Amino acid sequence: MSRRIALAALACVAITAHAAYPERPITIVVPYAPGGAADAVARLVAARMGAKLGTSVIVDNRAGASGTIGAAYVAKAQPDGYTVLYDATPYSINPHLFPKMPFPADALQPLSLVLLAPNALIVKVDSPFKTVNDLVAKAKKEPGKLNFASGGSGTVQRLASELFRQKLQLDMLHVPYKSGGPAITDVMGGQIDFMFGTVAATYPLISSGKLRALAVSSPQRSPRLPDVPTVAETVVPGYEAYEWNGMLLPAKTPKDIAEKLQKTVVEVLKEDEVQQRLKDLGAQPVGSTAAEFASFLKKEDSKWSEVIRTGDIKPD
Repeated sequence: MSRRIALAALACVAITAHAAYPERPITIVVPYAPGGAADAVARLVAARMGAKLGTSVIVDNRAGASGTIGAAYVAKAQPDGYTVLYDATPYSINPHLFPKMPFPADALQPLSLVLLAPNALIVKVDSPFKTVNDLVAKAKKEPGKLNFASGGSGTVQRLASELFRQKLQLDMLHVPYKSGGPAITDVMGGQIDFMFGTVAATYPLISSGKLRALAVSSPQRSPRLPDVPTVAETVVPGYEAYEWNGMLLPAKTPKDIAEKLQKTVVEVLKEDEVQQRLKDLGAQPVGSTAAEFASFLKKEDSKWSEVIRTGDIKPD
């Protein structure tokens, strides 16, 4: 009897402790450098979460190794709801690009998908390619002549282009850059024939007449570029390649804490100001359940695994 009473008392203590959550600041780890798109959105979400939860929500940038350093830090953190990972598309790419990851796949659990952001297939403004069909026709007529750029092997820019190339069975040369900015500059200058770049990064150059967008990588047209068709509606039915942002927790985080955080994220993403900020970046706010995010990650994992294996893509 005394054992039962003791166990019941411990359960009550645990429930009370969880009910008081959060009792101290929460840290959101962004595994990328300050100033990037993921960092900017993470800070926006963190500030609004803090206001709703009544505590400070701190953004901690732990960049390096394509995001794996920060992800590993969260994977090894205490599963108490005080350390959260704010990651992006490389989370789905890295396990297939690097032979050994610093943490097992089940060390993190999905919390919520924050946003989806399409890429734009861009060429220089006076390019002879007026449509994506023009580009494909040229690539098929003269195999090996066209080139495309990316910010590196582990980026969506690279894999979106590779998926495009594989689906259409095109022979084109990949030119890797250390980041997306210089690659976009060389597209404008004509040294690079085309690339996939985020709508957030390319829209100002498209709208100012310095670049031409031939297509977007999402299944539906981007509200930011409503006159630009999708790759899916022009040359590759079913094609989609998103930049995504999402939040994850250390595995075995208590269910009630995880649910409280997930509901808070969804509430934040429904706020008019947050929605507008994300749309201004060319992104689609989501705010999913943990199960929906898990299903999304499974599909991303399968897609990029096949693209990397088929293309024999290696780290730069």
